[in-house]
Amino acid sequence: MSASSSSNPAASGGGNKNVNAGPGFMLFRDDPNASNPFLSEEEVHEDENVFEVGERAVLHIWSGFLDFALQGNILEIAFGLIIASSFTGIVNSFVSDILLPPLSVLLPLNKNLDEKFAVLKPGPHYVKEHGYNTLQFAQDDGAVVMAYGIFLNRVINFLGVGISLYALASTYQYFSHDPIIKHTIKCKYCRKLISDKALRCVNCTSWLDGREERQSGL
Repeated sequence: MSASSSSNPAASGGGNKNVNAGPGFMLFRDDPNASNPFLSEEEVHEDENVFEVGERAVLHIWSGFLDFALQGNILEIAFGLIIASSFTGIVNSFVSDILLPPLSVLLPLNKNLDEKFAVLKPGPHYVKEHGYNTLQFAQDDGAVVMAYGIFLNRVINFLGVGISLYALASTYQYFSHDPIIKHTIKCKYCRKLISDKALRCVNCTSWLDGREERQSGL
């Protein structure tokens, strides 16, 4: 029996043939919560099994992924994005399907707002007396059109989403007394935005209660 096999009890136990992980192979600890997952050179055994090293590496990576994915702030952000996406879809549907059709009837639009367009260059099948009935027909005919109705529709959708979010934030602030909407004013010394309730500017550290004028004799 050689000196290396007699000094290494793991190589003689179990009858399994252990192989060297090879130079430069990064080995992991058994504890996935260890601050340093890698073994030092003194802790690396020559007979470490490559499959065991790989299994520990996969378990360590999986444990780290679970710790990251199941954090409270990550889940809160995910839930918030899902709710925000659903809320945006509801507001867009309200503007496009409920608000704009009556507006198109009251105003002399003759069609839905998103179907309003101007023909810049007609296509080969353009009839001057009738024109194009729909935007899709004009585009299929190869005409160059300026679809200003779609742009106005999206602007109205944006305003609807903004106003709805502001109303929702105001309602939440009224019942929870949590200052979500923060009103700001410009500092009269450095002209940067600060809270309207601030007694001292956070940028230039000037007092806003008249103390600066009294100290300078004004």
